[in-house]
Amino acid sequence: MDQLKNKVAVVTGGASGIGLALARRFHAEGMRVAVADVDRSALHSVPDALDGNVVTKLVDVRDPVAVEAFAEEVFADLGVVHILCNNAGVSGASPDAVWELPLETWEWVIGVNLMGIVHGLRAFVPRMLRSGEPGHIVNTASLAGLVVFPAGGAYGPSKHAAVALTELTALELQARGAPIAMSVLCPAWVNTAILDDEAHRPEPLRVDRAHRMPESIRQRLASSMAETGLAPEAVASATIDAIRTGRFYVLPNAEWTPAIAERGVRIAHDGPVAPPPMPT
Repeated sequence: MDQLKNKVAVVTGGASGIGLALARRFHAEGMRVAVADVDRSALHSVPDALDGNVVTKLVDVRDPVAVEAFAEEVFADLGVVHILCNNAGVSGASPDAVWELPLETWEWVIGVNLMGIVHGLRAFVPRMLRSGEPGHIVNTASLAGLVVFPAGGAYGPSKHAAVALTELTALELQARGAPIAMSVLCPAWVNTAILDDEAHRPEPLRVDRAHRMPESIRQRLASSMAETGLAPEAVASATIDAIRTGRFYVLPNAEWTPAIAERGVRIAHDGPVAPPPMPT
């Protein structure tokens, strides 16, 4: 999809970070944009960031009814959707080993990072297919969906599932001859506020402080992310390029490509499980 002007883009988790950078870039390309997010205050600032030319909706992507209502509203207001970015995500960072993680954390992280994509696909793809117009869907996963990091908690498994779901969806759309392309976005360290996501954990799924990342570690990681993380705008640019060229895997942090390849080699040769080599 080379020409974006006057087309329609939808971004979940679009009020901050990568999502807001995507929304801004789509707006700059002359697209009409719809943004959903669970952060009410951040969502209120989106119209100012996009000169008021945006549809916004408070949506928890874990809720299929809410996502369906969002899709209904977008198609009613804008007529069609050409680009769908299932971008909402949480980290669920925790000091626990996977066998110690509370079920509430599994439910929250899987609910947003995987089921949020499922709900987006179920709500938007049938409508996009009925429109008959060319489209593109971008699902945000992570480098953690391509390699396995120690202490990844529920985040890594949720992102591996997101990658597999995107691959499967692409194959099924191709098999049907649908005019909708797919991309999976797998960034590594990006300068976002994802480590502040505990503020948006639903009350029924909250856990004791002992199961949350210690504040001193969170602050240190957040500082590192701010200092060395890739700018969200760079991730948005890589995504736009993938949409224009039809590229499936979007890997904006090129320094991690050897680690992805190394894992493939270990799998192919029955090698041992090992943490990914750090980029040099």
